[in-house]
Amino acid sequence: MARRWLYLALAPGIAELLRQSQDFLAAARRGREGAAFPRDRTPMTMKENEVQNVLFLCTGNSARSIIAEAILNYDAGGRFRAFSAGSHPSGTVNPLVLEFLKSQRIPTEGARSKSWDEFAKPDSLPLDFVFTVCDSAAGEVCPTWPGQPMTAHWGVEDPAAYMDDPARATQVIREVFHLLRQRISLFTNLPLAKLDRLSLQNKLREIGKSR
Repeated sequence: MARRWLYLALAPGIAELLRQSQDFLAAARRGREGAAFPRDRTPMTMKENEVQNVLFLCTGNSARSIIAEAILNYDAGGRFRAFSAGSHPSGTVNPLVLEFLKSQRIPTEGARSKSWDEFAKPDSLPLDFVFTVCDSAAGEVCPTWPGQPMTAHWGVEDPAAYMDDPARATQVIREVFHLLRQRISLFTNLPLAKLDRLSLQNKLREIGKSR
């Protein structure tokens, strides 16, 4: 009698465990592990008319990140607000970069080399996106950014490595400019308000691989 009572008491729980195990195995066989371990499909809270704050990072904040900041502010300034900074800022902007940007009729007023610490203070402007454009900065431990921004690596070649040959450095600056402008165009044309976080993160990474 005691055994029968014990069986009746435990049977519902055992049945539920068996059902969950069967569901898990079925999902695995279908190649849908995501059904058992759901990924972050949280919808983005962005609205089409919201201005998104974007920070571009490199080590010295003298060339690549300056170029990206200038392009985004010029090409999509109504919907995005771009900034740039460096983990170890050089303190000066590469003059060849400023010269090239001016030749493309892109404003350079206010461009300066500065530390990423300016954007990591508790009262700093909340950021929506942070992109590293050099491998060194991507490998460093970044500060905690206000706003919990989405991040991606968009590495490009460093013009500073060719400063002993101004003609070659200018050529690299031109190549970097066109590659970053292409990536930024892909980024600004994403339907941000319609993408969940996982989908958007994947697209940001794909953009960083474009050539």
